[in-house]
Amino acid sequence: MTIPWDALFGGMLLGAGAVILLLFNGKIAGISGIINGWLQESGVERLWRQWFIIGVIASSALMVSFLALPTANLSSVSISVLIIAGLLVGFGTRLGNGCTSGHGICGLGRLSLRSLAATMTFMAAAMITVLLRLHGM
Repeated sequence: MTIPWDALFGGMLLGAGAVILLLFNGKIAGISGIINGWLQESGVERLWRQWFIIGVIASSALMVSFLALPTANLSSVSISVLIIAGLLVGFGTRLGNGCTSGHGICGLGRLSLRSLAATMTFMAAAMITVLLRLHGM
């Protein structure tokens, strides 16, 4: 059995980032909440969210540029499917009052039962989607 060191290291970085944001800023590192607040807030509240979003995008771009990481091949997926998928994800984050980062990383770390239920629902829906999409079940 091989250990996926890059995934382990990435998970540790995500956890460390969430802890640092909570300790020094008192904020939960839920991406959907951060983006929603960025769209609605002003001043300092908007500024820290803006830099957080820029950091997520920039670090992702740097990692893909400098490391031999696989990227998603979306050339075979129609733009309408991508739009519908994005809208469904947005609807799901609203319905679940948060996204996988807020519930799965921060909520589970705080031992929230609501986050456990939300994360289990996210994961079950993802598995069903993969089964339907790849195996036509």
